[in-house]
Amino acid sequence: MNQDRTPGTLRRQPVQKRSAERFQRLLDACAELLDEVGYAALTTKEVARRAEVSIGTLYQFFSDQEGLIGALATRNLEAFLERVAVRLERENPQDIPGVVEVAVEEYVAMRRTVPGFGVVDFGAVGRDHTLDPALDNNTAVAGRLRSLTASLSGVRDDAELEIAVRVALECADGVLRLAFRTDPQGDPQLIAECKRVLNSYLNDRIRSLGAGREAH
Repeated sequence: MNQDRTPGTLRRQPVQKRSAERFQRLLDACAELLDEVGYAALTTKEVARRAEVSIGTLYQFFSDQEGLIGALATRNLEAFLERVAVRLERENPQDIPGVVEVAVEEYVAMRRTVPGFGVVDFGAVGRDHTLDPALDNNTAVAGRLRSLTASLSGVRDDAELEIAVRVALECADGVLRLAFRTDPQGDPQLIAECKRVLNSYLNDRIRSLGAGREAH
C-alpha cells in the first residue's frame, strides 16, 4: 500500500506559499470546529468548507480525517515545545521545579487560548497513535521532552530517564485533564497539585538515577 493512501497519514507537506497557506487554513478550521462541534461531529467536508478550499484540496494533503487530526496534534506539539524552549532560554531555570513550572504553565496557557487544543492537544482522545504510528502519543511527547530534563539534571539521556519522563507525563496528563474537566479555565488547586506531584516524583527519581550510576 502506498504511504499516501495509509489511513491517518499526511499525504504531502506543502512546499509553495499558496499551498502552505491552504494547509494552515485547514488546520485552523479543524481546530475551530473541534471547539464548536466536538471530535465526534467533525467532518472533512465541513473543515474544507470552513477553510474555503475544495474537499479535493484537503485530500491532497491528508489521507483522511485522522490524518488531519494528526497534523493538528503535531502543530500543537511543535508550538508547545517552542513556547517552552523560549521561556527556558529567557528564564534559565537551574532545577527540575523550574522546568516543571514552565512546562505546566505553557500547557495550561495553550489549553485556555489555543482553538481545538482542549479536544486534541497532542493526540485525539481514544486515538493512541495520532502523532506517530509506532508510538503512543504520550511516549512520543515524552521523547521530545526528556532532553530538557537531562540537560538540567546532569543525568544521562537514556532509557531509564525516558521511563521517568513518560511516567511524569502520564501523571500530568491525568491531573490536568481533571483540572479542566472541573473548571473550563483549569482548577488552580489541581494545577498546583500537578506541579507538586511532578516535582516530587522527578526530583526523587533523578536523584536515584544519579546515585545508581555513581555506584557503578
